[in-house]
Amino acid sequence: MFLLNAEKSKMKFMKIGTKPDTFYTQDGSRILITDSPNDLVIRINNTSYHLHRSSLVPKCGLLRRLCTDSEESDSVTIELNDIPGGADAFELCAKFCYGITINLSAHNLVDALCASKFLRMSDSVEKGNLLPKLESFFHSCVLQGWKDSIVTLQSTAKLPEWCENLGIIRKCIDSIVEKILTPTAQVSWSHTYTRPGYQKRKHHSVPRDWWTEDISDLDLDLFRCIITAARSSFTLPPQLIGEALHVYTCRWLPYFKSKSHSGFSVKENEAALERHRRVVNTVVNMIPADKGSVSEGFLLRLVSIATYVGASLTTKTELIRKAGLQLEEATPADLLLPSQSSSHLHRYDTDLVAAVLDSFLMLWRRQSSAHISSNSQLLHSIRKVAKLIDSYLQAVAQDVHMPVPNFVSLAEAVPDIARESHDRLYKAINMYLKVHPEISKEEKKRLCRSLDCQKLSAEVRAHAVKNERMPLRTVVQALFFDQESSSKGVLSQAASQVLASRGKEMPADETSMMHKLHLGPAETASSIGKAKSMREGGSQRGEEKIRTSSDPRKLVRQGTGSERKYHASRDR
Repeated sequence: MFLLNAEKSKMKFMKIGTKPDTFYTQDGSRILITDSPNDLVIRINNTSYHLHRSSLVPKCGLLRRLCTDSEESDSVTIELNDIPGGADAFELCAKFCYGITINLSAHNLVDALCASKFLRMSDSVEKGNLLPKLESFFHSCVLQGWKDSIVTLQSTAKLPEWCENLGIIRKCIDSIVEKILTPTAQVSWSHTYTRPGYQKRKHHSVPRDWWTEDISDLDLDLFRCIITAARSSFTLPPQLIGEALHVYTCRWLPYFKSKSHSGFSVKENEAALERHRRVVNTVVNMIPADKGSVSEGFLLRLVSIATYVGASLTTKTELIRKAGLQLEEATPADLLLPSQSSSHLHRYDTDLVAAVLDSFLMLWRRQSSAHISSNSQLLHSIRKVAKLIDSYLQAVAQDVHMPVPNFVSLAEAVPDIARESHDRLYKAINMYLKVHPEISKEEKKRLCRSLDCQKLSAEVRAHAVKNERMPLRTVVQALFFDQESSSKGVLSQAASQVLASRGKEMPADETSMMHKLHLGPAETASSIGKAKSMREGGSQRGEEKIRTSSDPRKLVRQGTGSERKYHASRDR
């Protein structure tokens, strides 16, 4: 049993010595108040210590060797600029030699350990020396505590080579991993957990991810070592590893949790961007291969940030692949990622969403052809993604700067089989037309090209019939299928009036089409103008003819030139 995040029980500390501190500073020198004259000067960078050989030499093997050739009456000056921990660490060792009280804890233990090792303050030099006392405190107290081990490991970043050679880093990592792998039932909880939603759920037991916040304070390389060691035990579930990566990313990428676009507008220097690139690259490499180990929202946000900080192409490609694997788990809000291109005025990064969708579709088509998954499962997956994309299109349609090609390419990327209903797509197109009233007739046609009126619900089709924003071709198709679905096969008077209000004249070759829709003479004559404009609207790309087939349920549009042929409606 051990206590973590212990606020009530303070971190371990060790007190050595009983004498009061009599050091004082004068003109950049540290001097000890004493009756004996100083005969030893230690210079460490810009600080000089005026001390006594009789107190330091018996306990410091290094100073003993350096003072061997000097006479006892002479004053000796020694430079120790390379002592680990600098002047502060040396002063701790010097105070120990004088019997002055020193307080040691996880915060200053590493410096004191390395400095005493440098000065050779071992038992072989003098019994009861400082180095063995520090080693005993490290093993018996510091490594036994959770927070003590974390703080000690953090402090090794200043002296990595010394700490690596002394085994401090490895011992701290082993201690931390051992505690991470401890069953939660054996962990004493101090209730300092601050993960979102914890208080709302009113847990009284220790959550499985209790350790993720504390290790998120560590340096990137140390964090990676701990996660790698913990994963090698094969006892932690992938989702727990993913949660640790999520917490660390939120800690070190300040704009990760930002939902606004201002998070990407802050200009950062190259050093900061390089640090963030390292975080992104390292986190991506540590994401478990198991599907669902991290959320789709996390992956999408991370790939957006990877683009912003200039992560490697390999990193971004891998993130897009991982995001594509579980796209169906995303929400429309997850896809609303800010655009980071300075040349684009639109708010949302539709190119990134298109790339993730393309990755998903590649896998879906491969599984469909290979029959890796059941047809029902694949159909459920693709339809779920289609609903997601259509909901996303409804959101981005409200961006006044969203280009028509971006909107259309994303709408048309979804396979026909994926949309059971076109209601969501219709709402997205209608929203786009409402926000962008200035677009041309050709662009309106492009927007509605992927819309199948046969797949609209009766309510939405009725709305389309009366929708002045829609091109006439779409209205005619909606009327046709509204008639087809009618049990009597006759259009309502209201629907006829809607069509009549949108034109005044109609050529003879289009009278046949209207006759197929069972319009009366008055309605037919009053529908001429708009129907004619529908036919003439495509003159720039090639002459178009609208004809009816022998089957009255089929309305076919054919184009010449570069325009492709397509069926505006399908056989039932």
